[in-house]
Amino acid sequence: MTLRLLHGLSADDDNDFNIFNQANLLDLAGNVSTTLSLLLGGIGAISLIVGGIGIMNIMLVTVTERTNEIGLRRALGAHDRDILVQFLAEALVLCLIGGVLGVGLSYGVAALLTALPGFSIAVTIDAASVLLALSVASASAIVFGLYPAIRATRLDPVEALRYE
Repeated sequence: MTLRLLHGLSADDDNDFNIFNQANLLDLAGNVSTTLSLLLGGIGAISLIVGGIGIMNIMLVTVTERTNEIGLRRALGAHDRDILVQFLAEALVLCLIGGVLGVGLSYGVAALLTALPGFSIAVTIDAASVLLALSVASASAIVFGLYPAIRATRLDPVEALRYE
């Protein structure tokens, strides 16, 4: 009411000013934060899918290159489970190496940012985040390494030994 009087507005005139309080700004900041979190989560999901497809392709090439070895192992009595575990373990090691390199790169970037003069934001990496990252790497190895491993177990030993 006081602002309307100071601006000389009558009762039927529209306000020529806006009033914002800290709660409105806080709500706006929360909405922006939620939107950015969803955007970054979507980018992360797409990155995981692309990386998983890359792992699957690498493992499929590995199965193709080692067809003779798989045939020999099957002819000597290896069970499907043995071959499945071998290829899943290889996919797991491959993804964990990538996960450890990613965590190491994160620590390096955090140390670099902290050492910059004039950079006043403290960069910390939570141990739970590191465990989550390595867990996601392990899960993606199992999910995307399963198809090539199953494909390796379905090879016929005689046909696999003949393969060149």
